[in-house]
Amino acid sequence: MAKVLAALRHHWKKSTFGACLLGWGGHWLYGKHCLEEALELLLPPPEIFPEGLSNVTGLLMMPSIISVLSLDVQRWMGYCPLCVLAAAAEAFGNQLMPATMPLKKATVFLNPAACKGKAGNLFEKNAAPILHLSGLDVTVVKTDYEGQAKKLLELMENTDLIIIAGGDGTVQEVITGLLRRADEAAFSKIPIGFIPLGKTCTLSHTLYPESTNQVQHITNATLAILKGETVPLDVLQIKGEKEQPVFAVSGLRWGSYRDAGVKVSKYWYLGPLKTKAAHFFSTLKEWPQKHQAALMYLGPTERPPEEPEEKSSKPPLYVRLYRRLRSYWSSPKEFPQEVAPVNWEELKLSTIELSIATRNRQLDLTRTEDFMDICIEAESVSKGEFVHRGSQKMRDPLMCPEGSQRIQASRCILQLPEGTEGSFGIDNEEYEAMPVEVKLLPRKLRFFCDPRMREQLLQAAVQ
Repeated sequence: MAKVLAALRHHWKKSTFGACLLGWGGHWLYGKHCLEEALELLLPPPEIFPEGLSNVTGLLMMPSIISVLSLDVQRWMGYCPLCVLAAAAEAFGNQLMPATMPLKKATVFLNPAACKGKAGNLFEKNAAPILHLSGLDVTVVKTDYEGQAKKLLELMENTDLIIIAGGDGTVQEVITGLLRRADEAAFSKIPIGFIPLGKTCTLSHTLYPESTNQVQHITNATLAILKGETVPLDVLQIKGEKEQPVFAVSGLRWGSYRDAGVKVSKYWYLGPLKTKAAHFFSTLKEWPQKHQAALMYLGPTERPPEEPEEKSSKPPLYVRLYRRLRSYWSSPKEFPQEVAPVNWEELKLSTIELSIATRNRQLDLTRTEDFMDICIEAESVSKGEFVHRGSQKMRDPLMCPEGSQRIQASRCILQLPEGTEGSFGIDNEEYEAMPVEVKLLPRKLRFFCDPRMREQLLQAAVQ
């Protein structure tokens, strides 16, 4: 034992590298084991199919097996909870519908590269069978490169619902392509589902209950889409001087924490210390780190009453002709339009980080004002506090620490000094830093959510 310790001490560099490599390999093998263990739940018990079935086939057949053999659902819930979810999905597919009513079309935008290339496999094994069991006419569109989803949305034909299967980057691409369309007013009313398959899935914390089992989380999200409960979410329109607008559901970040956070993966060999290392080495280059800009903003706006989701039926043809003729022959009336002055607030800022975020993380369905949160963090931060807070921001990127200046605004213009370098983080996607105008689009899109989450929001509003 003493010889082993002496050898490790003599070759401490190799020992440190070997320990880090062993720790990373053990963590990877444990994650793979957990995933395979969860997927084995989809297989039928050996007393029914001794030879076994594939995951997808087993999941597709389980509802029928449970029904035909009249097996105890509680027993199956303990053995295979995903099979019970599949049975619930089949219940949607078995609902009677008029012969003249077409099937609902669902267009899925899948990013196979998400979750380190595992997203395609996770979708096919856990989400796709449930969608097909529900009776939807499902079309899966796989993206091959970054930015392709934006282009595909411009060419997309009409659909009844859109499903995003990926992470934050996929969500940002799909909603940007959707809202750049010339007919975005009509297409923005299409409900959107989100299946969390990416490394970062900020929106899933708002839409679905927390779950430590990735497979269970995916299936719960898929089933929530079938249940049809939706919540309205705000969207940020971010427009540069020359570029087309970009849209976000979470927010925009600009500052030192974001810059250090994107470099964390470079220190993978340090294992759990990689986050602190990235922020520590960031303090060695330049300190204090300041980001100077000019900010103009408008205050919150009053929330208008929500429009009913279902439109009234179209009036008969003769009624529409009569209305059109009456409007054509009637003399136009001109009313003087009074334009209210726009009172912009101006602010010079010097900060370590600036963030502009929607209120989607703290949804309030009954609030009377619409606004986005602007957080201007204090520039006087010690190096130790910077490293500690950087670790917190990796878990909650848009947190606004104590001592920061908070502003509620419906619209703002961020002017950067000429020659400013760096990047913005828009929904965790990197964009070149430039002067931008950020405008809040309140309740612009409707996302499917778990009914339990919606019930919690309504109860919190009553209290």
